Amino acid sequence: QVQLVESGGGLVQAGGSLRLSCAASRSISGIDVMGWYRQAPGKQRDLVATITKGGTTDYADSVKGRFAISRDNAKNTIDLQMNSLKPEDTAVYHCNAIVVFGTGAYEYWGQGTQVTVSS
Repeated sequence: QVQLVESGGGLVQAGGSLRLSCAASRSISGIDVMGWYRQAPGKQRDLVATITKGGTTDYADSVKGRFAISRDNAKNTIDLQMNSLKPEDTAVYHCNAIVVFGTGAYEYWGQGTQVTVSS
């Protein structure tokens, strides 16, 4: 089991920056993939960025060059640095963790943190 708690959301003007953090309840060094997803009102939850335990990152096209995901195994946290924010980035941002075992996987979600970007 892994509990995930997000923090760092808030209200920011377009062009501004925010840094989200996700704290895990246990060591993340063995967690295969961690990431951030977002869900705007009335829309599906979409991938924002992921990072593997080896450090490989992946980003949605809409955030490439603006967002950066990082992983700190010593602190059991992952962060999402968001720069040049746009109103369309407004959403609830959820932390995600995937632990692969055998032929299956466990998936965990945080409760989310609201990010609102005003124009």
